[in-house]
Amino acid sequence: MLALVRSSAEGEGFVPPSTKDFELPPIFGDNPYTTKPIFLVLLSVVLISVFFIAASRKAAVVPSKLQFAGESVYAFVRNDLAKDVIGHEFLRFVPYLFTLFTFILVNNWFGIIPLLQFPTMSHVGFAYVLAAFTFFVFHYIGIKKHGVFKYLKDIMFMPGVPKAAYILITPLEILTFFLVRPLTLSLRLFANMFAGHLLLLVFILGGEHLAQGALALKLVSPFAFGIGIVLTFFEFMVQCLQAYIFTLLTALYIAGALADEH
Repeated sequence: MLALVRSSAEGEGFVPPSTKDFELPPIFGDNPYTTKPIFLVLLSVVLISVFFIAASRKAAVVPSKLQFAGESVYAFVRNDLAKDVIGHEFLRFVPYLFTLFTFILVNNWFGIIPLLQFPTMSHVGFAYVLAAFTFFVFHYIGIKKHGVFKYLKDIMFMPGVPKAAYILITPLEILTFFLVRPLTLSLRLFANMFAGHLLLLVFILGGEHLAQGALALKLVSPFAFGIGIVLTFFEFMVQCLQAYIFTLLTALYIAGALADEH
């Protein structure tokens, strides 16, 4: 199933999966822009575009299955992630949240799709870029609505807090808004995709190695494969959850930037 990254055995011993399995060589040429993760990102854009164009191309009052699927995803992001979190100004942020959710979801799913089987977000650079977009979006929104001075003032000096407490609270708030938020947003997504894929490699490639060993090891190998299959379903849930969490936190940050307290 996942025998695609590298051989599970070199010589006679089992070589456990490691970070080296995520350092994929260029498919062609000798540059970092022709690697598998780059092509998976491009593929995700094509797949998402084709799916939603096809789903909306012949929209009808009684939707087809494809239209219903597309509308369900859009309605989920629009109502549950944008409207319920941001409030009455939600509509102008739906395109960004919708794009963010579907892009992360599809790239996460690549980790369990046969032949592809590599979660793009297990490369931290992609997660950093998405977090950077969110970082600039919610700060831009806050500055545009409240002005630079008031926006930064409300971040550094929370209303209703004793002045003596600012000695501790102000540095923490600055770190939270300008460092902790983008870092945790990106690292949470990256770490879950990286760890999940590594676990699948351990059990699937471990089961393959056991199947090539002595009789006692051959008897154990089906259990390793079985655990790998169970973990695949679990990983699917984690992939969906991480796309949801990333988008939800983005909506919460936007809502905070729009709040009247700023």
